[in-house]
Amino acid sequence: MTVLAIVVPCYNEEEVLQETAKRLSDILNKLIIENKISGSSYVLFVNDGSKDRTWNIINELYNSGNVFYGLNLSHNVGHQKALLSGLHFVSDKCDAAISIDADLQDDVKVIEEMTDKFHEGYDIVYGVRKSRDSDSFFKKHTALGFYKLMKTLGVKTIYNHADFRLMSSRSLQALSEYKERNLFLRGIVPLIGYKTTNVYYAREARFAGESKYPFRKMMNFALDGVTSFSIKPLRLILIIGFISMAFCIISFFYIMISYFRGTIIQGWTSIMISLWFLGSLIIISLGIIGEYIGKIYTEVKERPRYNIESVLFRNNKNI
Repeated sequence: MTVLAIVVPCYNEEEVLQETAKRLSDILNKLIIENKISGSSYVLFVNDGSKDRTWNIINELYNSGNVFYGLNLSHNVGHQKALLSGLHFVSDKCDAAISIDADLQDDVKVIEEMTDKFHEGYDIVYGVRKSRDSDSFFKKHTALGFYKLMKTLGVKTIYNHADFRLMSSRSLQALSEYKERNLFLRGIVPLIGYKTTNVYYAREARFAGESKYPFRKMMNFALDGVTSFSIKPLRLILIIGFISMAFCIISFFYIMISYFRGTIIQGWTSIMISLWFLGSLIIISLGIIGEYIGKIYTEVKERPRYNIESVLFRNNKNI
């Protein structure tokens, strides 16, 4: 019988965690009654250095029954690393794992369809949004622009997919072979291969609390996705350099012709425009190069991606 683990990264989720636990417990019980998963299946909450009562609530849930387990990280490491820590932890303790955020925006009812797809032989099942009608105008169009940019840069991602997915134990083991510190799981998982499929759902608004992905974090996340998976921005700098050189050569001939014709008008406008343009181009280019150098700097240090402070997990002979 399939042992299913549901991994839930949590950061300051005290307002929603009890409801999340209830809904996940209900779906697990339903699947167990229907003999689709083992009675040893469980939910693992990963506390990513929360500053509120999140870890206390996880302790209460752990003591309330055999379904809920907890993983407490020593400090806040970010959503991607917290999620990875949970997936690494359960990789040898389940037959399949589903990752889902604690905010209840992803439809937990789709977990049954994911499980059915796993039984059909799929190793990875992506949860994909049907539409972005629930998003604001700004978030909707920036997200669509991000996916198009990633596709243009040659990065393989699943359109309208976040981190709601099922992974088999062997795909989890394969994921553990990817050692990079700059994590973008939406780009890494498709690289694993194996048999994949999609399930579709309507994404809801947060049940309670505030979004843990404000504009600044979304920008950093997008930047990590681009610079971790594509060197095309560096090549773009080279192309822009050649284009700028071509304009300089054309400008040189234009200036020389104007000089011999005696039509040069003394002034600083054109000089200032050129200086500002080239100065901005240089700064932007150095910024892009700096991002890549920063990624290299982080990777070569090989520091741990996370540290586990405490674990709430019952030894189960059926796992």
